[in-house]
Amino acid sequence: MATTGTDMSRMREMNQLSIVGALRGNPPSTVTELASRSGLSRPAVDVLVQSLVADGWAEVEEPGASSVVGRPARRYRFRATAGHVLGIDIGVHKILVVLSDLEGNLVRTVRHPAAPEAAPAERLAAVDRVVDEVLASAGMAPGDIWAVTVGVTGPVDRSGRTTLSSPLPGWSEADPAAHLGARFSCPVQVENDCKLAAVAERWRGAAQDADDIVYLLAGLRTGAGLILDGTLRRGHGGAAGEIGALKAVRWLTAPDHLQTCPGMPATAAEGEAAAWVFQAARDGDRDARTAVRRYTRDLAVGVAALVLALDPQVVVYGGGFSRSADVVLGPLHRELTKHCLRMPELRASTLGDESVALGAVRLALDEVDSRLLSDGLAAPSAPRR
Repeated sequence: MATTGTDMSRMREMNQLSIVGALRGNPPSTVTELASRSGLSRPAVDVLVQSLVADGWAEVEEPGASSVVGRPARRYRFRATAGHVLGIDIGVHKILVVLSDLEGNLVRTVRHPAAPEAAPAERLAAVDRVVDEVLASAGMAPGDIWAVTVGVTGPVDRSGRTTLSSPLPGWSEADPAAHLGARFSCPVQVENDCKLAAVAERWRGAAQDADDIVYLLAGLRTGAGLILDGTLRRGHGGAAGEIGALKAVRWLTAPDHLQTCPGMPATAAEGEAAAWVFQAARDGDRDARTAVRRYTRDLAVGVAALVLALDPQVVVYGGGFSRSADVVLGPLHRELTKHCLRMPELRASTLGDESVALGAVRLALDEVDSRLLSDGLAAPSAPRR
């Protein structure tokens, strides 16, 4: 069968993508090193990498001072600044926007408080302001962004909306994908916050060595994100992990033990009560320790159900309460051993409340990678649709 020009062109694109893959995530590399990683011949790699430099996908690493006699081998690196992505966390109490280059290097991070009672239009307008601040501080325009991922509370369906439930007032009527799609020409995807946090912990957090993970978002609201066989699990309608909706699991009321602890100052606000209890328990207060034990007992019911169903390697304790993991993980472990056939490792989140935005960045980068594989490479001077 004769090989057509289209076949040859696609083969060249795939070979270029192989070189891009060999460059990304690695230190500046020689043609010989790239040939070894990609499996292509050295002469072919030499031609391909020169083309990538010309198109703006790669750049030459200028050699520094060296004691090596003679001319050092030229090294190349992936041009991570060829494009950028945004990860956005639209939370109950905050809006966090993270700008990243194509290697996942964080360029800008801006956080603004949000009013829990804000209506959807008000909350989305606040998102616009934070996005504007991020882009302006980085000297960029919306056209410089190649993908946007938004994290929201509540199960997210295929349309990117939270029609089943959400603690945000009126949010079931909101359409963040359409709202942001009106200003960005790139793809905009929306995902549940717990699921994004799970992705972040596996990417650069406490579970980088695991493929089977239960992420527990612990705070005034309790939720879970699931990664099985290295893949984020959404479920048919986006509600995978929403075990807290079952009242018998007691996740809905578990934080109440921390809000009603005897001895708590009457002036403590809702968000401050748990922190006071955790610190009092750390200091040895008997009532506070009892409150923490009751909280972990209720928390363990849902965690055990997930562990028994999924048999994860790691359970990551994240969310706002993860700052007090030192007083929670011990009692939680003891409670889980009463229910679980095999105990997973319990680990505290290392990303804190930035995990949702970081998971959004990772999914945005995955979207860019997916389009590169399907569409091939073009000069990165303009965003790709």
